[in-house]
Amino acid sequence: MIDPRAIIDPSAQIGSGVSIGPWSIIDADVEVGDYCVIDAHAIVRGPTRLGCRNRVYPFASIGDATPARAYAGEATRLVVGDDNVFREGVTVHRGTVQDRGETTIGNRNLFMAYAHVAHDCVIGDHCTFANNASASGHVTVGDWAILGGYAGVPQYRSIGAHAMVAGKSLVLKDVPAFVTVAGHPARVVSLNLEGLRRRGFASEALVNLRAAYRLLYRSGLRTVEALARIHDLPDPEGHLAILTRSVSESRQGIVRPRRGRDHDD
Repeated sequence: MIDPRAIIDPSAQIGSGVSIGPWSIIDADVEVGDYCVIDAHAIVRGPTRLGCRNRVYPFASIGDATPARAYAGEATRLVVGDDNVFREGVTVHRGTVQDRGETTIGNRNLFMAYAHVAHDCVIGDHCTFANNASASGHVTVGDWAILGGYAGVPQYRSIGAHAMVAGKSLVLKDVPAFVTVAGHPARVVSLNLEGLRRRGFASEALVNLRAAYRLLYRSGLRTVEALARIHDLPDPEGHLAILTRSVSESRQGIVRPRRGRDHDD
């Protein structure tokens, strides 16, 4: 299942059931987990560890060094979990010693054509990066988050779990969990209710999240006051704890609504 025209460094570790297409390059210090598929013309640079059942499409570049000016060739790495899809032209860079020294990608993520994950990013599970979506260095993206086509996230921002960033949005502040943002710059427009319904969130959970959203964005309370009120709401499944943590841990301040334009359903 390994095409003889593929270029594979002798030090690379290739798992069982792996398929590697013609004219692809597997560099030194690369570990490819079981049942991965590396298509023709794809490149995997090291040090990189790919878990199991990942799919890398043609012309994707996974694990190359970052072009960040501070990077001077130090030993850094990329760690990728299982069942991820990297479509055509996707680029994912290793970390830098100025931060974690590692870029980390979880499980079951989809990176559509020409999406980009820069150095030292931490991407959770079940995330979707639509075509040309880009996360700059040191960005954190929570589980189930979606970045629409051409969405841009500058350095050191965070995208909360279950959040939705609309296509062509520029995210200049941190995005709390469970909300939808849109615009240039991005503003909060609503809860990500459609996404939550598709993931099977119970009606009670949606009611509680709506109440928390109103406290955070429509009550006129200061953020610390809103968080205190949210802590008093019922939270049997822990969703509100995820929301409040994404706000309280914000380093850049959270995205706000455009005055008079936000809604919650």
